[in-house]
Amino acid sequence: MACSFNVPLNKMPKLVIVPTPIGNLGDISARAIDALSKCDIVLCEDTRVCSKLLNHLMIDKKMLSYRDDNEERQVQKVIELMEGGNTICLTSDAGTPTISDPGYRITNACRKRNIPVESLPGACALITALAASGLPSNGFLFLGFLPNKTSVRTNMFQKYADFDYTLIFYESCHRILKFLKDLQNIMGSTRVICVAREMTKLHETFHIGNVGQVYCDTAKAPIKGEYVIIVAPKRFKFSL
Repeated sequence: MACSFNVPLNKMPKLVIVPTPIGNLGDISARAIDALSKCDIVLCEDTRVCSKLLNHLMIDKKMLSYRDDNEERQVQKVIELMEGGNTICLTSDAGTPTISDPGYRITNACRKRNIPVESLPGACALITALAASGLPSNGFLFLGFLPNKTSVRTNMFQKYADFDYTLIFYESCHRILKFLKDLQNIMGSTRVICVAREMTKLHETFHIGNVGQVYCDTAKAPIKGEYVIIVAPKRFKFSL
């Protein structure tokens, strides 16, 4: 389906990275609302999801789909829109764009062409979970979503089993139990972890303790949504 926009003249182009709520709509910031209100176009992973947020904020904007499977194709189109004078907000379905979400390529392209990029602070699942976990936060490595293939996942666990700082992963409801079982097999049942689910939502849940017990607790709870898994360094003990 073709997409066209009326391009305003004599405007300084800009890309604004706008974090969106990870669950609770009250977490949208005043700066994010202002940016969305003033921009010309909103880039979004799923226009249906973005529409719900914009409708909640009573903001009417043109939207352009920008997701994993079309990101490479859309970059040049988006650059041309900004070079034509449009200010564009980059959003994701939930959380901060570019963090395990599309956005790296368009941000990189803007930097190469000296198009200003403004990044707003806001919701980010990994930081929210880490802050509430009680696990060491003086240093961490974020590894995002691991590949679905078991051998690749277990190789990653082996590679970082003795890492000196906290590890943080994302995982879907479809693979969470397999992820935890593989983690237990490689790092041992006594490794201290935190599994965070439904953060900022009504049924927010944190399971914290040895991976063997957390696996059981996670299996007993509703399996839905996306998860943040935080793995403490090997030396860390979680006991009263």
